Amino acid sequence: MKTVWITPALLVAAVVMLAGMNLAVPEGAPLHASAYVISLAGKYLSYAILALSLDLVWGYAGILSLGHGAFFALGGYAMGMHLMREIGARGVYGNARLPDFMVFLGWHDLPWYWSGFDHFAFAAVMAPLVPALLALVFGWFAFRARVGGVYLSIMTQALTYALMLAFFRNDMGFGGNNGMTDFKDVLGLPLQADATRVLLMLLSALILAGAYALCCRIVSSRFGKVLVAIRESEARTRFLAYRPESYKLHVWVVSAAIAGIGGALYVAQVGIINPSEFAPANSIEAVIWVAVGGRATLAGAILGAVLVNLGKTWFTGLLPEAWLYALGFLFILTTLFLPRGIIGLFSWRPGSRNPAAPAVTAAAREVTG
Repeated sequence: MKTVWITPALLVAAVVMLAGMNLAVPEGAPLHASAYVISLAGKYLSYAILALSLDLVWGYAGILSLGHGAFFALGGYAMGMHLMREIGARGVYGNARLPDFMVFLGWHDLPWYWSGFDHFAFAAVMAPLVPALLALVFGWFAFRARVGGVYLSIMTQALTYALMLAFFRNDMGFGGNNGMTDFKDVLGLPLQADATRVLLMLLSALILAGAYALCCRIVSSRFGKVLVAIRESEARTRFLAYRPESYKLHVWVVSAAIAGIGGALYVAQVGIINPSEFAPANSIEAVIWVAVGGRATLAGAILGAVLVNLGKTWFTGLLPEAWLYALGFLFILTTLFLPRGIIGLFSWRPGSRNPAAPAVTAAAREVTG
């Protein structure tokens, strides 16, 4: 087994073990994994998918996105719309045609853009497709205009902030400030049942492993080597007859689609989606996950997302008001003393060859050969 597969393999093994500890170990036993633990694990795996998608564009293409949470949230809203339609007549107002919040606001008809979301397959397609389409439009204009660096980062942050303000509006038809919640079931399975929670957690682990395999294939291909070359010197890559904007747009769209899938899994397990998921702070936090775990490693992004959120759960239970300071301090420590992230501790020692050097050398050969 290659070293890069150790982190995802360990995560999948841990998830399978948690599933067994929930279903096979009697409740009340010391080794029983509660429904709360299962839900937390599923949430961490969803976050890991978001971190993986961000590392694909930041670590390998040099695109620092401060708005990737927007793609994550859009995927979550797509799943939330389906789960709201699944409630049907079991809602507070007993209206099978309209979600409760629409009845409360006095709506009489379902908006056209809600059509199709009563089918799970449609929602499953929309979860990656809507973020990908937004990324395509945004990226087409931004990359063709050769916007990069800090300017692009600010634009991505402005994008997610604008979406947050838009989704706060009641007349948008997405629940306004309260968002969507009180979901009942998915594909006929009650969301509050332990077996359903375990199934969603296992599904999240499998999709994370699949997304990781896809990202590994992308970065190890000729396409990925050109991405690294663009990251190292976009001007030189363009001089050698490559079109960096095309490569960046393609990987940007793929990354957005992966983030949308993570958002859909997140909503199904957390049970709520509201405009706060668009908050720029969430996207910045995802950048910290990648930096702490190890940028341009893929596995490091997964590791960082899980460990930082595990620490967040523990730390906020003790000193909730101090968590943001702790997170900032962690980022500073990582920048100063662990520039390659946590995973760099296992792949690099002082005096050894830079592990990124082979990738950069291969990229240089691709664009010059």
